[in-house]
Amino acid sequence: MKTYKNIFNDIISLENLFLAWDKFKGDKQKKKDVQQFEWKLEENIFQLYGELKNNTYKHGAYVSFHIHDPKQRQIHKAVVRDRVLHHAVFNVLNPIFEPTFISHSFSCRLDKGTHKGVEAMTKKLRQVSRNGFKPCFVLKCDIKKFFETVDHSKLLRIIRRKIKDKEAMQLLEQIIGSFSSKYSNIFNQKGLPIGNLTSQLFANIYLNGFDQFIKGDLKVKNYIRYTDDFVIISRDRKYLENLIISIRAYLSEELYLELHPKKVSIRKFSQGIDFLGYVTMPHHSVLRTKTKRRIFRKLKKRVDGYLTGAVSKETLEQSIQSYLGTLSHANTYRVSNELKNQFWFWLKK
Repeated sequence: MKTYKNIFNDIISLENLFLAWDKFKGDKQKKKDVQQFEWKLEENIFQLYGELKNNTYKHGAYVSFHIHDPKQRQIHKAVVRDRVLHHAVFNVLNPIFEPTFISHSFSCRLDKGTHKGVEAMTKKLRQVSRNGFKPCFVLKCDIKKFFETVDHSKLLRIIRRKIKDKEAMQLLEQIIGSFSSKYSNIFNQKGLPIGNLTSQLFANIYLNGFDQFIKGDLKVKNYIRYTDDFVIISRDRKYLENLIISIRAYLSEELYLELHPKKVSIRKFSQGIDFLGYVTMPHHSVLRTKTKRRIFRKLKKRVDGYLTGAVSKETLEQSIQSYLGTLSHANTYRVSNELKNQFWFWLKK
């Protein structure tokens, strides 16, 4: 295994910090805290660099709020300087760990995402079922409270296998330790904050061993994962039932995680497979009802923002095109027309 011994200076370099800022600011430039940071950008970046260089940097606290997407999630938002650092860390760590990930892990990776995940599952379903002519079953699982129960000590041990830079590890320990969920105790600190860019990378690093176990040890051919949701496809229902025992044992013993007891199921392909916002069937796919409702709700909110001047015309147009793009991945001709009609109706009210 290749290891990396001198990456701390790459992470904290001024070049990387300014690059991280450019990637971070994106569409956030109208946010008040981002504008305040940008007002004295060079001074803020140099101050951050100095603290990192002199080992006086301290990660700040988080602001907590809830979103519905579609279920309620608690988001923890770090201050701007910390989020810039998260991007700087990601810039250096992601190229190190990305090559170790399996091809069918689709969350928060370049040229991956939900649509590619659904496409990969659909392709495998049709291969295994011979385009719907053979029996085909899907084991679908969800890891219970995944982000809230990631064990800090275990995550750091996994990262240390590749990262042998003491200063880099001290920085990662501080970032990971900056958040603690309600599942922590005096012996074990747990949890990654939903909202940190680094959390997405850490999630993939944490579950990579599980992916390798599924593909290497269990020799599973038809496996697709998106964060804490995954599916396994087979013609043999009993084979899938037996896999659950091994999966549950690995997650518990190696990663201190557990499957959600109410979200483990085996379904026939002909019944429709609900995965990543779409329901896939042998000859077509449709949008999940909750996904459709969420799209309409979010677009209505964008239109309301545009009418009050809080959202630009460009952002509004990007939103409608993005949602129509989402719909284009399923048989949603009528839903797309309905969305367009509602969009113009809201604008003219």
